[in-house]
Amino acid sequence: FRGQLGRPRRLYFAILCQKPKSGGANTHYFCIDDELVYENFYADFGPVNMAMVYRYCCKLNKKLKSFTLIRKKIIHYTGFDQKKQANAAFLIGSYAIIYLRESPENVYRLLLAGNVSYLPFRDASFGSCNFHLTLLDCFHAINKALRYGFLDFSAFDVDEYEHYEKAENGDFNWIIPNKFLAFSGPHSRSKIENGYPHHAPEAYFPYFRRHKVTTIIRLNKKMYDAKRFADAGFEHYDLFFADGSTPSDTIVKTFLNICENAEGVIAVHCKAGLGRTGTLIACYIMKHYRMTAAESIAWIRINRPGSVIGPQQHFLTEKQTELWTEGDIFRAKLKGNRHITVSKILTGVDDISINDAKNRRANRKDTELYSDEDDANHVTQGDKLRALKSKRQAKAATTVALT
Repeated sequence: FRGQLGRPRRLYFAILCQKPKSGGANTHYFCIDDELVYENFYADFGPVNMAMVYRYCCKLNKKLKSFTLIRKKIIHYTGFDQKKQANAAFLIGSYAIIYLRESPENVYRLLLAGNVSYLPFRDASFGSCNFHLTLLDCFHAINKALRYGFLDFSAFDVDEYEHYEKAENGDFNWIIPNKFLAFSGPHSRSKIENGYPHHAPEAYFPYFRRHKVTTIIRLNKKMYDAKRFADAGFEHYDLFFADGSTPSDTIVKTFLNICENAEGVIAVHCKAGLGRTGTLIACYIMKHYRMTAAESIAWIRINRPGSVIGPQQHFLTEKQTELWTEGDIFRAKLKGNRHITVSKILTGVDDISINDAKNRRANRKDTELYSDEDDANHVTQGDKLRALKSKRQAKAATTVALT
């Protein structure tokens, strides 16, 4: 990489088999392998979240601007753990794209120098992985997020991000600022179940009102009365499909229709706010920003780790060309100043079939494993993911209530 402050060849990345003794007069080594650590659900290991990208960039900017390091080469090194290597490479690559204005391809080429290879990232499912998310996918996601204004560290509040991502504080993340908020499903009343704190709809009202949320979309079975959001002035829609499965074309079209006509921010949830939620928001990103399925998945996971799971990844890949075409038509109509007539969608669409032929992409075993059950004793994918999130965050729990 080429560093800042007009001094070429200042910033380096290295994979070292052992910790360097000292930087010496001309070099300064640093490592984040044990400082910025991805919190996994199952076998997933990255990419690290937006707060960690921000903290890394702050750390590196401070080093590059430091008077005591002004004449030294800055070397970010990582060890022989392949998972930590991938996250370290993701961080320095993201820095180069955000602050040094390098292209994703050039960053990736530099990181591959010397025949190095990096493990692809995998989803948060507890099955085998058959979809690989590459470093280059993540770099393209960062680059496009910059271009479209999704990523703006001058306006990013890292403390708020880390506060609200915690289960006890609401478990939500912004995917597109001022457009999409992904959150874990509310419950009929605030309580703690299997170690996971549930929040009643009312707990979200103050934050949602402050941030101009106008529309709530629920994708899981009813755990609260939608009237509670409606009575508070929010639009509320139900688009149920089974936990861990993929949405029907009808659900995708209805979701896009709602989002294209919402006047304010849209807050989307399923049970954990990861699989179904991430999948439908990715459809919107693909249609309206022409990002690839992999780039959309990468961006959503950087903001909300664990999103888009199992067969949902392949579903998005299959929908990519169709959604791009729909987006091209949508933009052409807007450009031509033609009035687009969109039918008003009614709430209560639980009866939409999820059994049409195109929705059978997930095999029967997957659907059975992840299905929402009325049986209270049945633990779904969403339950397991929420319990794991709550457990891993317990050590850093805060007593500040959501409201």
